[in-house]
Amino acid sequence: MDAQRYIDEVLPIALECGNEMLEEHWTYQQDGARPHIHYLSQKWCIDHFPSFISKDRWPPNSPDWCPFDCSLWNELAKLMNWKKITTKGLLIQEIKHSVKKIEKEKIENSVNDFTKRLRIIKETGGEYVR
Repeated sequence: MDAQRYIDEVLPIALECGNEMLEEHWTYQQDGARPHIHYLSQKWCIDHFPSFISKDRWPPNSPDWCPFDCSLWNELAKLMNWKKITTKGLLIQEIKHSVKKIEKEKIENSVNDFTKRLRIIKETGGEYVR
Protein backbone atom coordinates (compact mmCIF):
# COMPACT_ATOMS: atom_id res chain seq x y z
CA MET A 1 0.00 0.00 0.00
CA ASP A 2 1.36 3.42 -0.89
CA ALA A 3 0.72 6.70 0.90
CA GLN A 4 -1.98 7.91 -1.49
CA ARG A 5 -4.01 4.73 -1.17
CA TYR A 6 -3.57 4.90 2.61
CA ILE A 7 -4.88 8.49 2.59
CA ASP A 8 -7.78 7.68 0.28
CA GLU A 9 -8.92 4.35 1.73
CA VAL A 10 -7.75 3.97 5.33
CA LEU A 11 -7.50 7.34 7.02
CA PRO A 12 -11.08 8.50 6.31
CA ILE A 13 -12.42 5.28 7.82
CA ALA A 14 -10.19 5.67 10.89
CA LEU A 15 -11.42 9.25 11.28
CA GLU A 16 -15.07 8.28 10.89
CA CYS A 17 -14.82 5.39 13.38
CA GLY A 18 -12.89 7.44 15.92
CA ASN A 19 -15.34 10.33 15.76
CA GLU A 20 -18.31 7.99 15.89
CA MET A 21 -17.05 6.22 19.02
CA LEU A 22 -15.30 9.06 20.85
CA GLU A 23 -16.55 12.27 19.22
CA GLU A 24 -13.71 14.81 19.36
CA HIS A 25 -11.95 13.34 22.39
CA TRP A 26 -9.30 11.04 20.92
CA THR A 27 -5.79 10.94 19.50
CA TYR A 28 -4.63 9.12 16.39
CA GLN A 29 -1.23 7.44 16.49
CA GLN A 30 0.53 5.27 13.92
CA ASP A 31 3.65 3.19 13.70
CA GLY A 32 6.57 3.84 11.36
CA ALA A 33 5.24 2.08 8.25
CA ARG A 34 6.14 3.93 5.05
CA PRO A 35 2.58 5.05 4.17
CA HIS A 36 2.17 6.34 7.74
CA ILE A 37 5.29 8.51 7.74
CA HIS A 38 4.90 9.94 4.24
CA TYR A 39 4.64 13.73 4.43
CA LEU A 40 1.21 13.74 2.72
CA SER A 41 -0.16 11.20 5.21
CA GLN A 42 1.24 13.21 8.10
CA LYS A 43 -0.31 16.40 6.70
CA TRP A 44 -3.69 14.69 6.21
CA CYS A 45 -3.64 13.47 9.81
CA ILE A 46 -2.69 16.88 11.19
CA ASP A 47 -5.43 18.54 9.13
CA HIS A 48 -8.22 16.07 9.96
CA PHE A 49 -7.80 14.24 13.28
CA PRO A 50 -8.84 16.00 16.50
CA SER A 51 -5.42 15.14 17.93
CA PHE A 52 -2.49 13.39 16.27
CA ILE A 53 0.90 12.10 17.40
CA SER A 54 3.21 12.76 14.46
CA LYS A 55 6.15 10.61 13.41
CA ASP A 56 8.51 13.17 14.97
CA ARG A 57 6.97 12.74 18.42
CA TRP A 58 7.02 8.92 18.55
CA PRO A 59 10.02 6.65 17.96
CA PRO A 60 9.66 5.11 14.46
CA ASN A 61 9.32 1.33 14.18
CA SER A 62 9.88 0.95 17.88
CA PRO A 63 7.70 -1.54 19.69
CA ASP A 64 10.35 -1.44 22.42
CA TRP A 65 9.32 2.09 23.41
CA CYS A 66 5.62 1.39 23.16
CA PRO A 67 3.91 1.10 26.56
CA PHE A 68 0.80 -0.40 24.96
CA ASP A 69 0.61 -4.12 25.54
CA CYS A 70 -1.62 -5.66 22.91
CA SER A 71 -2.08 -8.77 25.03
CA LEU A 72 -3.76 -6.64 27.72
CA TRP A 73 -6.02 -4.96 25.16
CA ASN A 74 -6.90 -8.41 23.81
CA GLU A 75 -7.63 -9.66 27.32
CA LEU A 76 -9.87 -6.65 27.98
CA ALA A 77 -11.72 -7.18 24.69
CA LYS A 78 -12.37 -10.83 25.57
CA LEU A 79 -13.77 -9.91 28.98
CA MET A 80 -16.18 -7.25 27.72
CA ASN A 81 -19.86 -7.90 27.09
CA TRP A 82 -20.04 -6.39 23.61
CA LYS A 83 -23.76 -7.09 23.20
CA LYS A 84 -24.75 -4.61 25.89
CA ILE A 85 -22.69 -1.71 24.46
CA THR A 86 -24.94 0.62 22.50
CA THR A 87 -23.69 4.06 23.54
CA LYS A 88 -20.44 5.78 24.42
CA GLY A 89 -21.50 5.85 28.08
CA LEU A 90 -22.15 2.10 28.13
CA LEU A 91 -18.79 1.50 26.43
CA ILE A 92 -17.00 3.48 29.13
CA GLN A 93 -18.97 1.67 31.84
CA GLU A 94 -18.17 -1.75 30.35
CA ILE A 95 -14.45 -0.91 30.02
CA LYS A 96 -14.34 0.16 33.67
CA HIS A 97 -16.15 -3.01 34.71
CA SER A 98 -14.10 -5.39 32.54
CA VAL A 99 -10.67 -3.93 33.28
CA LYS A 100 -11.16 -4.95 36.92
CA LYS A 101 -11.50 -8.57 35.77
CA ILE A 102 -8.05 -8.75 34.14
CA GLU A 103 -5.89 -11.13 36.15
CA LYS A 104 -3.33 -9.34 38.32
CA GLU A 105 -0.59 -11.67 37.06
CA LYS A 106 -1.19 -10.61 33.44
CA ILE A 107 -0.89 -6.93 34.39
CA GLU A 108 2.27 -7.57 36.40
CA ASN A 109 3.81 -9.48 33.47
CA SER A 110 3.04 -6.59 31.13
CA VAL A 111 4.62 -4.04 33.49
CA ASN A 112 7.68 -6.25 33.99
CA ASP A 113 8.12 -6.78 30.24
CA PHE A 114 7.95 -3.04 29.56
CA THR A 115 10.40 -2.33 32.39
CA LYS A 116 12.84 -4.88 30.92
CA ARG A 117 12.57 -3.26 27.48
CA LEU A 118 13.27 0.18 28.94
CA ARG A 119 16.32 -1.17 30.79
CA ILE A 120 17.67 -2.72 27.57
CA ILE A 121 17.03 0.50 25.63
CA LYS A 122 19.00 2.42 28.26
CA GLU A 123 21.85 -0.11 28.07
CA THR A 124 21.99 0.12 24.26
CA GLY A 125 21.90 3.91 24.22
CA GLY A 126 18.44 4.05 22.65
CA GLU A 127 19.20 1.68 19.80
CA TYR A 128 16.56 -0.64 18.40
CA VAL A 129 16.22 -3.79 20.49
CA ARG A 130 15.76 -7.16 18.81
